[in-house]
Amino acid sequence: MKILHTIEGLGAKFGGIATCTYDLLNAMQNPIDSVRILSPDLRDKNDTNLGTDAKWAMTYSNDGIGPFNYSPNLKKILYSTEYDIYHANGMWQYIVHETCKCARSKLKPYVLTPHGMLYPETMRRSYWKKWPLLKLWFNNDILRATCIHATCETEMIHLRELGYRGSIALIGNPVPVNAEITKIFEDRANNNSLMQNAQTRKLGFLGRLHPRKNCEALLKAVALRPDANISVSILGSGDKNYARYLVDMSQYLGITNKVEFCGFVSGRTKYDKLAQLSALFVPSDMENFGMIVPEALLVGTPVMASQGTPWKSLNEHHCGWWTENSSESIASVIDKICATSPQELFEMGRRGREMVLENFEANKVAKKMLNMYKWLLLGGVKPDFIYEN
Repeated sequence: MKILHTIEGLGAKFGGIATCTYDLLNAMQNPIDSVRILSPDLRDKNDTNLGTDAKWAMTYSNDGIGPFNYSPNLKKILYSTEYDIYHANGMWQYIVHETCKCARSKLKPYVLTPHGMLYPETMRRSYWKKWPLLKLWFNNDILRATCIHATCETEMIHLRELGYRGSIALIGNPVPVNAEITKIFEDRANNNSLMQNAQTRKLGFLGRLHPRKNCEALLKAVALRPDANISVSILGSGDKNYARYLVDMSQYLGITNKVEFCGFVSGRTKYDKLAQLSALFVPSDMENFGMIVPEALLVGTPVMASQGTPWKSLNEHHCGWWTENSSESIASVIDKICATSPQELFEMGRRGREMVLENFEANKVAKKMLNMYKWLLLGGVKPDFIYEN
């Protein structure tokens, strides 16, 4: 079985779409099936291709023209090679459309992973650009897909509302679990005495600083609880104007003594910072998956996530709070955190870790994806994570 993934960029600066695709492909490598990914060379010399050392990651000379990135080089490669299944990641770029078109011309099945780019909120942004692309190419590419991969139920609902009537594979994003992350969790678990003696509850936000992330709601919630023994770490960088706005807001609210802006963190530092928190807050207006939620749970940190994220399971598994993202609702969660012992908070995180390992561990997600491919090619019993209209 030969599968080709395509993506507009596999650089670290492409964010979640590149990271989760890399993690998935990395976990799908096995001696039986051949799974490859194709992407253009990075034009940003300061960016890093995540697949540089991976034999399964292929690049081509980036000759993309215009905002749609029309590429003769891509077209030549796609039509001169043969794969059993084609799998396009993303939306609104030439590489996605040409992958779908190539698969149809070869009478091969193709899969689309929109990565949240077909949410109504996302569609409304720059709709004047997307509307002609939909009419010319992408409506056809979407509606004729053999299968569409959705990472949560909300995304699946939006796909049906868009008019897609084919198969939908409901498979969450892969969450890699390595020895380093496991050790951070184990060290925290063995540090019970320190946790019991902790007085200040350490709250945190981690992610790209952007208005959609609604980080200001957390700051306002902190201001609503002036007597609470709490501190807040804002971990991340992004929109410079929004970052300045958050700093100014913390000054206006009189909470600068409780808030620390830590900047961008990644790798081991990111997980160390997460493990130091009493709870992580994800107050975003909308998230398709929200990788930071399982990452925090993996190191034993419970999470507050807004109802604009697909993390209802935080309530179901008693490992966090899935609630409205108003400052008043967040302040209520802060009350609960302050009334809960450090050990009990860690036990919530431990339950969350178990939930993540059961449902989103990278190798298990990769196995589901491979089972989807086999079902598309060979038929047989339909996997229980695939839904037909």
